[in-house]
Amino acid sequence: MSRNDYRKRKNQRLMRRLSRHLPTFAVLFILTVLIGGAIFAAGRFLLHGRFSSGSPAVPAAALSSAPDSSGQNVEEPSHAATTGEEAVPSDEVSRLIAEADRVAAGYDYDQAIQMIQENEKTAADSRGQEAISRYETAKAALVEADPTHITHVFFHSLIMDTSKAFDGDADSKGYNSVMTTKDEFLKILEAMYEKGYVLVRLHDVAYEQTDENGNTGFVYGKIMLPEGKKPFVMSQDDLCYYDYMLDDGFASRIVIGDDGKPTCEMTLADGTVSRGSYDLVPLLEDFIEAHPDFSYRGARAVLAFTGYQGILGYRTAASYSDSPTYEEDRRQAAEVAQCLRNNGWELASHSWGHLQLGVSSDGSGTFAISDERFITDTDKWEAEVESLIGPTDILLYPFGNDISDFHPYTSENSRFSYLMSKGFRYFCNVDASKPYWMQKGTDYFRMARRNLDGYRLYEDMVQTDPSKKHLTDLFDAADIFDSARPTPVTWY
Repeated sequence: MSRNDYRKRKNQRLMRRLSRHLPTFAVLFILTVLIGGAIFAAGRFLLHGRFSSGSPAVPAAALSSAPDSSGQNVEEPSHAATTGEEAVPSDEVSRLIAEADRVAAGYDYDQAIQMIQENEKTAADSRGQEAISRYETAKAALVEADPTHITHVFFHSLIMDTSKAFDGDADSKGYNSVMTTKDEFLKILEAMYEKGYVLVRLHDVAYEQTDENGNTGFVYGKIMLPEGKKPFVMSQDDLCYYDYMLDDGFASRIVIGDDGKPTCEMTLADGTVSRGSYDLVPLLEDFIEAHPDFSYRGARAVLAFTGYQGILGYRTAASYSDSPTYEEDRRQAAEVAQCLRNNGWELASHSWGHLQLGVSSDGSGTFAISDERFITDTDKWEAEVESLIGPTDILLYPFGNDISDFHPYTSENSRFSYLMSKGFRYFCNVDASKPYWMQKGTDYFRMARRNLDGYRLYEDMVQTDPSKKHLTDLFDAADIFDSARPTPVTWY
């Protein structure tokens, strides 16, 4: 056999083998194409769903660095990226309806309807009429909340960096006992939101009203919410950033952000000063921005100030009158205070010197401080702090130390009479033993507050007797408690 014949026969045998396996190759090729296409389509679908079902896509350029509660720098989306501000409706009618929808989300349906009706173009548009119909339907379904069953929770300055707050120095035990961490606060907000809680103003619960005969007295407010929603009040004690807190993982002061809303400054681990959501005020603003139905008609928390180490972090604002920056600090602090008011925050007194204004804890039944010191402290707060933040009628007692027991206030109580002469009408003590306590007098309103701090969270978490757990109406403390805390947490 010639060499050419050999090659020819060899090639023929190879072709016959290939022809027998050709169907198998074809099937494998088709399966490969189908599986690859399916994977590509699924990937596109999942990525689309990730960015369209709940939050907008966040471009890398919109990320800014901020520390988590352990002090590590983490990438957080900017305000514009997280709120979807890029998706602004293009036409006038759609923009106005979007604004009205947000007002309606906070249960102020009358205001939302008015916004539509006052704009002739939107009122005449079918979309405007449809929006009004939606608001009226939602308003008709509201029910009146029981104003005597409203809880009031409070916090101190939030721990933003647990590694600094719990570093074992002399202040660590106090922070662990009476402060709340950023992570705990955010979990509390989410848990209460899921349970249907809605933030209301202290002035929503009860307020002064003049009747047809010209008599002024306190009445309970009419809070209208959807069935199943539960109003609550929030406050922040002692909103002053003291010198001893500067390197312990807290914000350093409140400032006005570029968007006109209050925010905070904080010195980071590398020594740089960062502006962002570093305490309760901006964190709550962020949460309400994402959950407008968490706030009743724009409500925010009550913020209480002492005076002897400055206001809002402006350290000479109300404490060092001989400082060369005293007047400038007061001007800046006053601007921030007005910004807080403009954004729905209620401002309150926490005394000038953070003193026990009420009865002594020694069981003697006498006051903890003299009448003279009580009057001096009250006058100084009025002169140095109220003159800066504006008139306020709310007093949050330092240490929860009330000027009376549970019996109603009377004019025979000289301290009550003096506080009334200074314009105070709302008086809040502390009692975490029950979900709510309040007392409506003819000319005043009292309310007990519940401390949601490290001690209270720990005690509820380790308590084995369900009847002695005091926070289960709000959340499960075990789901909230920050693992970065040293344990056990004892009262400070």
